Amino acid sequence: MRLSDYADALVATARREASSTLHSIGLFSSLHDLGPLPTEIGPLPEDFYASKPERGAEIRAGRFPLAGDLLSVDPEQDNIWLKPAPTRAFARRLHGFGWLRDVIAAPEDGDREDDARDADTGDDGDRETDTTMMAAGPETARLLVDSWIKAFGRWNSFAWGHGVLSARIINWLRAGDVLFDAPEEGRKSRNARLRSLLRQARYLQRTIPLAHDGAVRLRCAIALSFAGLSIPKQGGLQKAGLAALEKEVKRQILPDGGHVSRSPRAGTEALIDLIALRDVAEKAGVEFPREIVRAIDRLAPMSRFFRMSDGGLASFHGGGECDHGALKLALSRDETGAKPFGFAPHSGYHRAEAGGATIIVDVGKAPPGALSTGAHASALAFELCTSGGRLVVNCGWHDDQPSTWREAVRATAAHSTLTLEETSSARLFPPGWQRDLLGPRLTSAPGPVTARRNEEDMGIWLEGIHEGYRGEYGLSHRRRVFLAADGGDLRGEDALFRPVSDGPPDDVDVRYRFAIRFHLHPDVRASLSRDNMSALLVQPDGDGWRFRTDGGPIRLERSVYLAAGAPPQRATQIVVQGEAEPFGAGDRPPNRVRWAFQRLGRVGGTQGETG
Repeated sequence: MRLSDYADALVATARREASSTLHSIGLFSSLHDLGPLPTEIGPLPEDFYASKPERGAEIRAGRFPLAGDLLSVDPEQDNIWLKPAPTRAFARRLHGFGWLRDVIAAPEDGDREDDARDADTGDDGDRETDTTMMAAGPETARLLVDSWIKAFGRWNSFAWGHGVLSARIINWLRAGDVLFDAPEEGRKSRNARLRSLLRQARYLQRTIPLAHDGAVRLRCAIALSFAGLSIPKQGGLQKAGLAALEKEVKRQILPDGGHVSRSPRAGTEALIDLIALRDVAEKAGVEFPREIVRAIDRLAPMSRFFRMSDGGLASFHGGGECDHGALKLALSRDETGAKPFGFAPHSGYHRAEAGGATIIVDVGKAPPGALSTGAHASALAFELCTSGGRLVVNCGWHDDQPSTWREAVRATAAHSTLTLEETSSARLFPPGWQRDLLGPRLTSAPGPVTARRNEEDMGIWLEGIHEGYRGEYGLSHRRRVFLAADGGDLRGEDALFRPVSDGPPDDVDVRYRFAIRFHLHPDVRASLSRDNMSALLVQPDGDGWRFRTDGGPIRLERSVYLAAGAPPQRATQIVVQGEAEPFGAGDRPPNRVRWAFQRLGRVGGTQGETG
C-alpha cells in the first residue's frame, strides 16, 4: 500500500467531515433557496426491475425483511424511521427505497383473500373491487415516503450518504407516477415530496466530488442526471448531472465494456440505468451526450458476455445473478445487437461456449486501491452453465444477504479454484485503523495474471497463471481448461510450479497443502462413487454429469450459494486435496491435478433424482 493512498484517504475523509459539519448546522440549506417548484413532474424513468408483491405485503404489515434481517413494527403506532436498524446494511437498504416498487405492487389483505376464493370457485371476481383494493399499496408507499421526509428530509449524515442518496433519488423517480403524479391526491402532499426530491438532488450536485470512487460515484452521476431530466425547469441540475456522467463513464467503463471494479453486476446495472436515462432524455427532448451513448454501446456486449444460458450473470467480484428480467429488457433495447465475444482483455475474463455449455474464467488482476473494496480473491475461478442450468458456480453475493457473509465469500475458498494452505490469493485489511480509513479494500493482489486462448476444431483451450502465492510459498498457480466442441466434455488441469528464475527453494522437504474446490449450484445433486475417485452430478432436468480426477480421493462438503438473493441457499462443493512440493514445473503429481466434467445424458427425474 502506497503512502499516497493513505494521504488521499485522509484528505477525502477530512473533506467529507467538513461537508457534514456545514450541512448539520443547516448552513447550505439557509444559503440555497430551491426557488419556485414546477407544477408537475416531467418524464419519468421506466422501472426495469421486477417487483416482489409478497415482500410488499410483508412491509405493509409492518415487517421489513431487508439485507438478511427482519425489523417488525406496528404500522398503526410505530414509525419505522425512528426504530434502530439491526445493521448498517439493513439501514442502507431501508433508506435506499429499493423496496418501494414491492409495496406499490402489494395487494391488500382482502384482495389476497379474494384471490384465494377465486381460485376455489373459478370466478374472475369484480374488477372494480380489485382496483379499489390494489390502491392500498400506492397509498402505503406515499405514507412511508412522507414519514421519511418528516424524519430525515432536512439532512442526515447516514441517510444522505452518497450510496444511499443516489439509490433513493432513482427509486423515488421510478415510482414517480405514484409519488408525484397521483391525481387522487392533494397538491400539497405532492409538492412536499417534489421539494424534498429537489433538495436531495441539489445536495448531490454540490457534493458529488466527495462520493466514493467507483460504482457509487457513477450511480450518483446517474441519479443527478435523472433528477435534472425529470424535474422540469432544472437546467442547472441537468447540465451538472450529464457532465458528471460523461466524466465518470469515460473513467469507469473500460474499452471492452467492463466496469473498473471488474464486477459483472456493476456494469450491467449501469447499462440498465443508462438505457432508462436515454429514454427519459429522448422524451424530454434533450440531446444525449455522445460519450454516454458510446458507453452503452460498450456495456451491452459485455453484459451479454457475462450472461449465462439461464438468463442471469456469472457471479464475480461482488456481483450476483442480477434481475434476469431487467437484464433481458435492457438488452432488448440495445441498438447494436452485438454478440458476446470470447476474451475481455481489459476486464480480464475468458468466455467459451459450445453445445449449450458456457464457461467464464477470471484471468484478471484485482482492481486497484479504492476500487477493490468489493473485489474478491477469485484468480482463475470459473463458472460453468449448461443447457440444464448452472453446474459449477462461485458462492457469489447479493445485497439482500446477511452482511455477516460478506467477508467470507470474498475469500478464495468461496470460489471454484485452487487454494494453497487455506489462504487467499489476495488479502483484505484486517479490522483496525487502516481498514477504518481505507475501507475493506485488498492489501495485496495476485500479481500479474497472464492468459492464453487457443480455438481449434475440437474445442477451445483456455490457460491462465497467477502469482498470488509466489511471494509467500514460492509457487505459481496455472490452470488449463478445455471445452470440447460438443459442449459435453470440460477438462481441466491445475498445477503449482516454481518459476525457474526464482532458483531452488530453501527447504526441499517442505510440503504445502492445497485444495481445489468446485462449488455446485444448489439445484445440482451430487453423489460419490464407491472408490471416491468420481462423482455423479444430476441437474434439475435430469441431465447427468460425471466428475473425475486423478488427484486422489475426492470429498463432498457443504457450501452456500448467495448470488441468487436471500436467503442463503445450501449447496455442495467437490473438494480435491493434495500436498505440493516446493519445486518443479507442475507437469506431474503431486503438483499437477487433472479433472473433468463429462456429460452422461439423462440419468435422473425432473427433480434430479437418480434411478
